[in-house]
Amino acid sequence: MSPRSASVNEELRRRSRERLLQATVELVAERGYDATTLGDIADRAGSARGLISYYFPGKRQLFQSAVHRLMHLTLAEGLERGGPVPEGQLGGQETLARAIDAILGLARDHPVLMRAHMAGILQQEGFVQCDEQQRLAALLRGAVTRYGSPDPDTDYPLLRALLMGAVVAVLLPGIPMPLERLRAELFARYGLAWELGAPPGDAPPPDGTRSLAPLHLSGRPAGR
Repeated sequence: MSPRSASVNEELRRRSRERLLQATVELVAERGYDATTLGDIADRAGSARGLISYYFPGKRQLFQSAVHRLMHLTLAEGLERGGPVPEGQLGGQETLARAIDAILGLARDHPVLMRAHMAGILQQEGFVQCDEQQRLAALLRGAVTRYGSPDPDTDYPLLRALLMGAVVAVLLPGIPMPLERLRAELFARYGLAWELGAPPGDAPPPDGTRSLAPLHLSGRPAGR
């Protein structure tokens, strides 16, 4: 039997890594971060325990990469939902609305995962840079660019910070903020109509509709 080609080996490694990432998401959602061991993840993925160390320095890095992959895939799906965004300014607004809704939806649909993820970022080891995070960043930066930002390198980190803050607010134990109110605030800040994206209801909450000046991007009116 002839040896496998380099491309075949690379594809096998990619699939093996993705199985580990998917198993991590599934197990942490079921049991929580602390109750999930690397052995559990390897068993769920059908992989050898040592293979995790080949791809990831430790459990925290594996978990952050797994959540970033989930975020990237969810955002990509959200941006494509309903078909391609039409060209023109409305297209840029729709793109940003879909991006905001995708990230807020993760806090609503995966609270255990996202709470553990945000807690990990705030710990000493902080934010883990990985391929999945870079893919997520590229999609968010692209949404800001399409929205009309002349300086995405400045405006993308601001959007990321606002979304992270909103996710934390949704997940605060005991005193969560309503997702609809946070969405209304973000949409008002960026001058987005409530019906864009995937609105969680027919109308914005009564206390979240006050008029805000749309966020200006590098001195230009939002969305222009």
